[in-house]
Amino acid sequence: MSISLLKGCHISLTKESPALNNIAVGLGWDAKKAGGGLLGLLRLGSDFDLDASVFMLDENDKLLSSKHFVYYGNLTSPEKSVQHQGDNLTGEGDGDDEVINIALSRLPAQIQKLVFVVNIYEALSREQNFGMVQNAFIRLVNQSNNQEIAHYHLNEAFSHETAMIFGEVYLSKGEWTFKAVGQGSMDDLNQMINLYT
Repeated sequence: MSISLLKGCHISLTKESPALNNIAVGLGWDAKKAGGGLLGLLRLGSDFDLDASVFMLDENDKLLSSKHFVYYGNLTSPEKSVQHQGDNLTGEGDGDDEVINIALSRLPAQIQKLVFVVNIYEALSREQNFGMVQNAFIRLVNQSNNQEIAHYHLNEAFSHETAMIFGEVYLSKGEWTFKAVGQGSMDDLNQMINLYT
């Protein structure tokens, strides 16, 4: 049975699914319908492209290498333990907008944490932010039986943030754990990379 998490809560994936190895991390969102007068129509009328990515971090919360940042420009980590399934340019439709597959057994021993981030592409030039996004979520699915393990819906209003840490999968006392984060920032993708290098 899937567990619905609140911001800041965490669960042991190892305890929930002892034989867990292959995880699909689904991320989804919808752009709000245009509103707020002419300015709202102009801002929401342009393309609205959100991008999911994952930072593969060591025990010091640093990227193992530049190739261990997996996103639309680098879809697979060097050892193929993390594979991004491709960029969704619109976010239209129900269900997952972007999916990142994780093979826990293939992760390098140095990897202690995976951080899942969604940022708005060209947010500043398009004057877009997460206040214009609704129905945002992250969910984890056990690929061996296609059962959802946990999900977290972001319920807060983020009227200035252009990037969001949705969640983390990290190693704690030998157990893989998922934490619902829901932390926004105004950093672009390059600035976020700098945080982890």
